Amino acid sequence: MSRADGGDRVVSSDSEQLILVDSDDAEAGFLDKGRCHDGEGILHRAFSLFIFDNRGELLLQQRAAGKRLWPMYWSNSCCSHPRKGEAMPEATRRRLADELGIEASLEFVYKFSYQARFGDKGSENELCSVFLGRSDDPVRPNRTEIAAIRHVEASALARELQSSPQAFTPWFKMEWDELRTRFAATLAAYTDRKLR
Repeated sequence: MSRADGGDRVVSSDSEQLILVDSDDAEAGFLDKGRCHDGEGILHRAFSLFIFDNRGELLLQQRAAGKRLWPMYWSNSCCSHPRKGEAMPEATRRRLADELGIEASLEFVYKFSYQARFGDKGSENELCSVFLGRSDDPVRPNRTEIAAIRHVEASALARELQSSPQAFTPWFKMEWDELRTRFAATLAAYTDRKLR
């Protein structure tokens, strides 16, 4: 496990304008990130990235202690939101660079909506696009976003999710379960060393 060491440049704020959407992912306006996550949350566009190395291991990040929602929980490689006026490819490239200091080619897998509350701190309420990708770039985590990183093999991750589910973010658990079941063949192209 590596502690974050890629600097501490601030790359997000509660004032940035996110894209509100309806259940079909049509734009419905814009609102600052802070208010999007207040109370039960307001549905907005988001993405989750699962980045694998050439050994087929998934890059996990532990969210920084300063995060409003789910601080110090383990989650997928990168997750965030497109900003007002920003297309998804631009947003995912920006966030991979800002959080991890890497580039990756991404494959869109599926889209889903979910709502999850984190006590009195607020909620995630997102229509989230899930992507898989591969990168062997050296990871340089941003300390303002990430407390630690590690790579994990799929079967070890399955055991860990079974024994310590409380250590992981709710969206990561939902997404990983969906990838393992509904999109198992797509996931295998990234995790199975025999396929490369």
